[in-house]
Amino acid sequence: MRGRLGRAAVALAGLLALGAGAAGCGIRPTSVPVDAGPAPSRVPCEVPDNAVTPQFEGITVEVYLVCGAQLVTTQRSVRIPEAKGAQDRVRFAQALLDELIVQPSGDEKDAGFATEVKGPLTVTAARKNDPAGALRLSRNPEDLSALALSQVVCTYAENTPAAPGTQQVVLGGPGEDPARGYTCTSEMKSRPDSAATLGDIPRPTRSA
Repeated sequence: MRGRLGRAAVALAGLLALGAGAAGCGIRPTSVPVDAGPAPSRVPCEVPDNAVTPQFEGITVEVYLVCGAQLVTTQRSVRIPEAKGAQDRVRFAQALLDELIVQPSGDEKDAGFATEVKGPLTVTAARKNDPAGALRLSRNPEDLSALALSQVVCTYAENTPAAPGTQQVVLGGPGEDPARGYTCTSEMKSRPDSAATLGDIPRPTRSA
């Protein structure tokens, strides 16, 4: 009996010593799990300069892809068929839309880029009573996911704004609903999944 009591005393002393050592190191023992939050993103969201090599002679544009839950630009080379006036603008808008639909290249994937814009999706010119500079998509803009709509809005605002020097585009769908104005804001770029999907309805004017 006395031997067992002695061994128990030694074990208790050892536990107390461990506890004192932990306290001395500034470590507070706890039985409650600690949530440290998600690990920080390590994706670079930047394609190396030597990886951006156009496959054909064309125009270099900036398109917005999703990277690290944000909108980030990447360079693409697009070929625009020869046209004139408003039709040239529509073809350019379609070329930009096609770039958003295509899956990112290997280098872009390695950098963390992805796209939420799904095809088929086409664009046509403004209708008679639409605001000047409006574009009509083959699907209603509000039917696109928040991420996809943010990509389209910011890419168009970067390359084909409704008015020079603005970050707004006017988009409509295939139906009779009026086209709406959408602005590419810093909030849309930083939180594209929560951006508002309905813009203001500009005053109808005869499109140019």
